[in-house]
Amino acid sequence: MKNYVFIIFFTFTLGFSSIGFAQSSDLQQSPKTETIEGLSIYPNPVSNGKLYITTKSNLIKSVDIFDVLGKRIVSTSLFGKELNISKLTPGVYIIKIEENNVTATRKLVVR
Repeated sequence: MKNYVFIIFFTFTLGFSSIGFAQSSDLQQSPKTETIEGLSIYPNPVSNGKLYITTKSNLIKSVDIFDVLGKRIVSTSLFGKELNISKLTPGVYIIKIEENNVTATRKLVVR
């Protein structure tokens, strides 16, 4: 009887340890990398206060602009291709564009 209890206990604990190894292998998958097709941001550097953002599909875009410290300065939805950034002070920014659940980030220089 003692042998049966030992065998059941050993099998039970061995089963749980193999489950742990199976779950850890799922973490090794590489992330999917997608880009916004035909993304173009111009002019960069910006000096006239107008930034143009175009893509191949030209859908509604969500645009966020961050300063170098990571603070969100601008958050808007863009229906056309022209974005007015005349209120930004000269400097370096990060622009994040999302279109059709795909996100792209770029460096933006304002003069």
